[in-house]
Amino acid sequence: MTPPSRVRFLDRTTPPHIATLVLLSGIAALSMNVFLPSLPMMAEEFGTDYAVMQLSVALYLAVNAILQLVIGPISDRYGRRPVLLVSLGLFLLATLGCLLAPNAQVFLAFRMAQAVIVTGMVLSRAVVRDMVADAQAASMIGYVTMGMALVPMVGPTIGGVLDQMFGWRASFGFLFLSGAAVLALTWADLGETATPRKVSLLGQFGQYPELFRSRRFWGYTLTASFASGAFFAYLGGAPFVGTEVFGLSPAVLGLYFGIAALGYMAGNFISGRYSVRIGINGMILRGTLIAGSAPLISMAFFALGATHPLAFFGVMALVGLGNGMVMPNATAGMLSVRPHLAGTASGLGGAIMIGGGAGLSALAGALLAPGTGAWPLLGIMLATSLSAVLAMLYVRRIDLREGPLAEGAPADPPQG
Repeated sequence: MTPPSRVRFLDRTTPPHIATLVLLSGIAALSMNVFLPSLPMMAEEFGTDYAVMQLSVALYLAVNAILQLVIGPISDRYGRRPVLLVSLGLFLLATLGCLLAPNAQVFLAFRMAQAVIVTGMVLSRAVVRDMVADAQAASMIGYVTMGMALVPMVGPTIGGVLDQMFGWRASFGFLFLSGAAVLALTWADLGETATPRKVSLLGQFGQYPELFRSRRFWGYTLTASFASGAFFAYLGGAPFVGTEVFGLSPAVLGLYFGIAALGYMAGNFISGRYSVRIGINGMILRGTLIAGSAPLISMAFFALGATHPLAFFGVMALVGLGNGMVMPNATAGMLSVRPHLAGTASGLGGAIMIGGGAGLSALAGALLAPGTGAWPLLGIMLATSLSAVLAMLYVRRIDLREGPLAEGAPADPPQG
């Protein structure tokens, strides 16, 4: 995608280049999954249960959700650039803590602190909405997240190889170096895109009810939450399935993890190419139906006696494909309901998504035990995927009754 003409790369007086936004989102995604193939080995080294180490995903997501509630309003008040630079610096300190942690408790404490990097994911979306509007924003977010998908696709593979060669701490060394590079790029390239607001920070938080009253905001947010919930459950349970059910090594498990990311990248490409033509609601509905078919297909394979890892990991490409179509468009819908609250909407919507994801990730880790196979995880993924379909049908019902959200409109009626 061609960046807007007013963008000049490595000129911090202009809006950022799309590559900077890709990497800001990518470092947040990398932090979430680069070490996942190492979880069983980390549990063994720290002398604790897998369920305890799996909290490094669930607790991270929970803190992630809480932070998103404040990141959006703060950035709407003070600007995207300073919030991003401070957050990246704090992330580097937390990553050093994870790297040097002597036990599971210290590791989990610094792991929760690493969640500050969610700023990159939240504000890269808000920056896009600052620059362009509605369906065009969905298209640009699609391209941003398509590029972002490349990072988490190779992340578990790199993490698995580093674990096998140097131990699990090498993944966090790699994460620290990557974060330092993104901090330098952000400082050099990202100009401020938010329009200065005279509303106090307390007043900014006071505008949450304006979003709470919007049924469209809730419809898009719940659609995105349920769709991403299936993926977060996968993140929480797939390391167990790969290790305990299929006996995969960390390096091989990392390769299988990349299959879902390939599907996600394909879905993002479809969003970037066709969202303007099809419309965000049509794209979201198609994506939820595709993602919902994945756990059903995998269940059918297992019921027929399949024993190859592709019966599980291969089908997850459909979850990635569907989410790649849903997330950019649902995010654009959330941010377009109240464009003047784009940062707040991105943070609140993200908090709801990630908070639900934290719960589903923890639930998947708790339900999976020797002898259960992948069935509990597939059941969770099926339930959340079908819920995403229902939430999107609710948005379409609002459109039928009240008319679609106008392109570039400053706000829909308070009930919409």
